[in-house]
Amino acid sequence: MNDNILEIKNILKEYHKKIVLNNINMSVPKGCIYGLLGPNGAGKTTLMKIINQITAPDQGEILFNNEKLERSHVSNIGYLPEERGLYKKMKVGEQCLYLAQLKGLSRSESIKRLEFWFHKLEISEWWNKKIEELSKGMAQKIQFAVTVLHEPNLLIFDEPFSGFDPVNTAIIRDEIIELKNNGTSIIFSTHRMESVEEMCDEITLINHGECVLSDKINNIKNNFKDNMFKIELESSKLTLNNNYKLISQKENEFIIQIIDGSSSRDLLNHILDSTNIISFKEHIPSMEEIFIKSINNG
Repeated sequence: MNDNILEIKNILKEYHKKIVLNNINMSVPKGCIYGLLGPNGAGKTTLMKIINQITAPDQGEILFNNEKLERSHVSNIGYLPEERGLYKKMKVGEQCLYLAQLKGLSRSESIKRLEFWFHKLEISEWWNKKIEELSKGMAQKIQFAVTVLHEPNLLIFDEPFSGFDPVNTAIIRDEIIELKNNGTSIIFSTHRMESVEEMCDEITLINHGECVLSDKINNIKNNFKDNMFKIELESSKLTLNNNYKLISQKENEFIIQIIDGSSSRDLLNHILDSTNIISFKEHIPSMEEIFIKSINNG
């Protein structure tokens, strides 16, 4: 037995003789937010559909809570796809009740849980509106509520912030983090690298159907450190010798890379020979920088 809610082993998927997923392996620990990242067309949506048994792999297997993934496990998974599936002519409340009961909830329990989430997301006044009357962001809130309603062990969110303004993005972000803190396991797919930095514990990065990076966020950042330092000086002028490379400068803020065997202390002393230092710290690459570098190298 292990502490993974999901284990993806050697998944292969082809469409029309084109390999979409090639030998994908991924382990999602219980109670974490796991980022599934990659450029458009990388294979992320196909993998999410396989987990939800919308389609089947050509090879490989998936374990859910240490059991081979079966149709019966779908009731323990919530999936918010990027392409939404609400019926435009139906009223919000009527549609939500229908979808909640499809997930196995009784009518009375559906109403109780919907009232809770509608109040929490401040959308109670939308109950009798038709879906076609709602903005994309409003419809997204409805779909989010329906996705989490049956309290599954695993939630899969594909671009959950699509259509949201910054205020509503923050609301849904906080709800996802609260779900995680309450023990729900979450697979989170987005192109917003700032959200990955803020929310994810671990990630897998897929490109052209191949896994190119997989680890805890902190480990990945440490592995991608490249002897660079962010330095703020009193002066906007700085002369460097051949031991150092200027990566970028914005007024009196510099990012400098040590390119030979020198130490950070050597760099510090070199700068102090000509100007005073306001701040000096190691530059840790952002997830956006890591994403771009990994995809370009791939």
